[in-house]
Amino acid sequence: MNKDIYNVEQYIATFPSEVQQKLILFRQIIKENAPSSVESISYGMPAYKLNRKPLVYFAAFEKHIGFYATPTGHSKFKKELSKYKQGKGSVQFPLTEDLPVELIVKIVQFRVAENNQKLKEDKK
Repeated sequence: MNKDIYNVEQYIATFPSEVQQKLILFRQIIKENAPSSVESISYGMPAYKLNRKPLVYFAAFEKHIGFYATPTGHSKFKKELSKYKQGKGSVQFPLTEDLPVELIVKIVQFRVAENNQKLKEDKK
């Protein structure tokens, strides 16, 4: 975890150009589908919150991009994510493959709806 990184642009710039392209696409997907989310660096990776609650995180590693849709985003799309290596609350998209853009969009949209529903419930 690099403690000298304060924003997502800096984070992305630390990677080779091929990886940067995938990270930029990831960021674009999130910003387009969660325009009200707040972007930051948390746990050393790009993090997005909506309604002050965690939405999604992503991070680049040597051989993959980790995606963290804490945790319901993974359970809701269990079948679609089954072809990818997974950990507790994470999925790994290999750098050697194209990102599954449509699936990432669906997961982000699901998490946005879920966070918005929680906000409504909290206001009751």
